[in-house]
Amino acid sequence: MTHSPASSLRSQLLGWLFVATAVFGILALIDTYHEAIKTADTVSDRVLAGSALAIAERVVVNENGALEVDIPYVALEMLTSAAQDRVFYRVEGPPGHFITGYQALPTITDTKGQSTAYADATFRGEPIRVAVLQRSASTGVNSVPFAVTVAETTIARRQLTQAILLRSALRLGLMMAGAAAIVWIAVTLALRPLYRLSDAIAERNPSDLHPIDQAVPSEVQGLVDTVNSFMVRLQSALNSLRHFSGNASHQLRTPLAIIRTQLVLASRAPSLGAAQEAARKGDDAVAHAERILAQLLLMAKIDAAGSAEPHPVAAIDIATLAQTMTAEYVPVAAQAGIDLGFDGNGPAIVRAEPLLFGEMLRNLIENAIAYAGSGAEVTVMVFSEKHVVRLRVEDNGPGIQAERRAEVLQRFARGGHGNAPGMGLGLSIVEDIAALFGATLTLEEGTGGKGLCAVVTFPAAAADAGSG
Repeated sequence: MTHSPASSLRSQLLGWLFVATAVFGILALIDTYHEAIKTADTVSDRVLAGSALAIAERVVVNENGALEVDIPYVALEMLTSAAQDRVFYRVEGPPGHFITGYQALPTITDTKGQSTAYADATFRGEPIRVAVLQRSASTGVNSVPFAVTVAETTIARRQLTQAILLRSALRLGLMMAGAAAIVWIAVTLALRPLYRLSDAIAERNPSDLHPIDQAVPSEVQGLVDTVNSFMVRLQSALNSLRHFSGNASHQLRTPLAIIRTQLVLASRAPSLGAAQEAARKGDDAVAHAERILAQLLLMAKIDAAGSAEPHPVAAIDIATLAQTMTAEYVPVAAQAGIDLGFDGNGPAIVRAEPLLFGEMLRNLIENAIAYAGSGAEVTVMVFSEKHVVRLRVEDNGPGIQAERRAEVLQRFARGGHGNAPGMGLGLSIVEDIAALFGATLTLEEGTGGKGLCAVVTFPAAAADAGSG
């Protein structure tokens, strides 16, 4: 099943940067728009207020006690702009008494106690901004209140708001482009170690599974460590496969040659008895080949278990298992002329995998039966001590010289006489299986200095550790 290539890290970062900047940019532009309106209103309102004040300064009371005003057109010129806004004014005295200006010009009747008030309105179909200034003129005896209203269209205000907003948007766009360029450059520089890592792996020989030794960012170091761990396990698995294939081709060559020879002899036998003898020898060679193949497969299984991730083991009573397996081998031992027995002191709890433990004990018993010799005694013993549990398989046969005991633990090393059966894998298998459970194998002299005693020492486990 093929997967479509994922988008690059650079494009993902740029995409997230664009989305995040766009969201914050829109929020910033909305805030800038409101601030631009507020700024334009503040600036223009001050000019409106100044113009209204200039007109109010020219309002006087005439001899008849009425209000009159001489409009200073310079006050209205203050409001002119390049946007060609139109300016309107209105002066009125006491409520309902119009003095001059645009009588229909909207005004503000409720100034809420403020001397100057501002409002938005519409005049002659156009939006306008209105400023109303409340003042009073003195007659010498009393004062006459009046109001000056000045208004202008909002073209200049809108243009100022748009200019502020446009400049903010331009700055934001430049910031996004600059940030994108920085991210592009930064990601390119940050990815260089990964490119070098990729080149280092691509240049490797396919058979080179040594750990990768390449400087990478700390965020990627975990991935490199995982790949290195996988390569170590893969190397171990390949080594096991090479060993298995090499051992199989070497060890099976002789039995297969014997089988072929006996088949030829059987086909050319001058009598039925000779043919049957050749068939019997061929059958023995087949059985020997089966045993070799079984042990090689077991070794491959042990190697795979050792290189794989630790698997959970159960707390088991090896005394019961050992006693049961010893009873199964009693007929085989009797046929070989060997007295096989069991001795133990009750439950012995260790953490182990039952099937592999059975293979380990089977190899110990078969090894003792094969090499002890007819008339010997073989005893399987399990004893639970303070912190350890010992499995002992002891015989009173010829044994193995002390200087050769380390040698016979190696694969394909045989400790018996040349005519003894086997291929020298039994004790090596026992040692490998024991190591999987944290146990150790030692070879000692038997009781009274006679024979051989194989001792497997396990760390003891609590009886209630569970047997999941």
